[in-house]
Amino acid sequence: MEITNVPLHQPFSSLDIYHSNSDRPLPGLVILPGGSYNRVSERDSERVAITFASHAMQTFVVRYPVVEHKNYQDAKQAVRQAFDYLVQHAPELDLAVDKLGIIGFSAGGQLAAAYSNLPTTHARFAILGYPVITTALDQHMGVTTEDVSQLVSSATPPTFIWGSNKDPLTPFTEHILPYVQALDNQHVPFELHQFSTGGHGMALANTYTAVVNRQRKDSHMALWLPLLLDWLHQLNILK
Repeated sequence: MEITNVPLHQPFSSLDIYHSNSDRPLPGLVILPGGSYNRVSERDSERVAITFASHAMQTFVVRYPVVEHKNYQDAKQAVRQAFDYLVQHAPELDLAVDKLGIIGFSAGGQLAAAYSNLPTTHARFAILGYPVITTALDQHMGVTTEDVSQLVSSATPPTFIWGSNKDPLTPFTEHILPYVQALDNQHVPFELHQFSTGGHGMALANTYTAVVNRQRKDSHMALWLPLLLDWLHQLNILK
């Protein structure tokens, strides 16, 4: 695997590329870590990229503006630029653009939802982990966002979404429920898993991410990954 970083035109933004040499184009996954715009969370970035790379996907992590440079609109622009770069460089990255998707965690989940709902989106599927959906956390994060459930249309790509009933930061009724209702209203294919255990910011919820996440893991919530992989097989993204 060759790991490189390329700058994006959006200031204070870049794209980490985890390129696996392949004899055929592979599905791709653009990863948007959480961190409440105060950091690009380690638990949601490299370890997630390597995990999905082990399932024969090309993976990429968007490093959008955070801390003193944080801005929701600038972060959205960074995501758009990342996808444009990947589409333009798909042959050299052994990337199948018709099987390119997006995954976002927490604040990154809001950005992932926003991008997936663009009329010009290149995301063929979306994965949202305990996502921020409404503007309820704007003051907490120090940014001005939008209610991305209002962006859902019949053109929204198939979406996999999961969270925990024990999540105090993005509770189900305030965040995930409005989004899945919007998906259902627009007849967008989706799969929802709301776990009774775990919490917010669990990433893979296994030992691999626990070592950089205050030893937080949960074997039940960790089932989101095999469930997701099976869903991707159902979509014919993975073979």
